[in-house]
Amino acid sequence: MCFSLEWFENLLIWLVVICVVVALLRLLLAFIVPKLGVGAEIINFITKAITIVIWGLILIAAIIFIFGLISCFAGSVHFPGRAHAVLPYLSMVA
Repeated sequence: MCFSLEWFENLLIWLVVICVVVALLRLLLAFIVPKLGVGAEIINFITKAITIVIWGLILIAAIIFIFGLISCFAGSVHFPGRAHAVLPYLSMVA
């Protein structure tokens, strides 16, 4: 299943979904926060805090993707040393 056409299709769909969600959250944030009637300093703080949370979610998705790639490569690459004892556990994760 690794690097098949279906895998690339799912990857592209997830990338589009993540981009759309980030864009919608930024648009919604720019629309709602000024209507709350708070000062510009608080609006700036809230905007930066939500941006940090969004980037955190993007990084978590990237980490999941990277470890998915590692699990794809783990079955096809020979690791020297004691790594052969770890490979069965990596295949259970995928």
